[in-house]
Amino acid sequence: MSFKKTKSYKSFLKSKYSCIKCINYFNIYDELFKKYRNQKIIFVEIGIFSGGSLFMWRDYFGKKARIIGIDLNPESKRFEKYGFEIFIGDQSSDKFWKNFFKKIGKVDIVLDDGGHTNYQQIITTNQCIPMIKDGGKMVVEDVHTSFIKYNWYNPSKYSFINYSKKIIEDINSRFPGLKSFQFSLKKYIYKIDFFESIVSFDINRKLCKKNSFIENNKKNIKPIEYRNFLNKRTILYKLKTFFKLKTNFTYPVFILNAFKLKKYFK
Repeated sequence: MSFKKTKSYKSFLKSKYSCIKCINYFNIYDELFKKYRNQKIIFVEIGIFSGGSLFMWRDYFGKKARIIGIDLNPESKRFEKYGFEIFIGDQSSDKFWKNFFKKIGKVDIVLDDGGHTNYQQIITTNQCIPMIKDGGKMVVEDVHTSFIKYNWYNPSKYSFINYSKKIIEDINSRFPGLKSFQFSLKKYIYKIDFFESIVSFDINRKLCKKNSFIENNKKNIKPIEYRNFLNKRTILYKLKTFFKLKTNFTYPVFILNAFKLKKYFK
């Protein structure tokens, strides 16, 4: 669907103040946020700029939504006269977030359209996710900065995208025996959606259960496991047959296949 047909784009056009968005974002907005429209939610946007997005989100979510803006610029307070709640503070400050959530409580959606540096995005994600209600979302915009050298000093081992990959490992550590992390969010994050320039985290504590196997206790035909069988056309199979070996050369095959996969990671 053309972005011009999305509800979020139509709200974007209605805003009385300047707002800059990427055209690919509008379809993503509609996909992520449609279930929250006309609901009584608390929506927090980091990065007010000229104020246009505040009006955009008010139109999109409807009159029941409580729209809160966060910015470093004290002049952003001017938009409070339109019924928005504005907080002036640094999104990379733990103290700011502690005070913010002490006053506001848990929220439904946090949209990070702030400074876009690795430090700002990572601190914000860590501080906000525990304070998002079940069924809510943490959405980080403009994550393409993780790949930009000028001004953003990326690619970096500590980019936001690499941090997001770490969270993939983190939530998979709910499976027994896998590595756990010191700064873990696995008890909050149920799902992660990756889009071009946007990463979205779905929060649902009730579904973040430690994993385990379960059987239905029905008839077991005891099937043969063929996963590690050697292909009869390979030299390893011929060596096994010639020397009458029991091994399936599992590790050498793994290394060989890993080498073959290298091209898919370029």
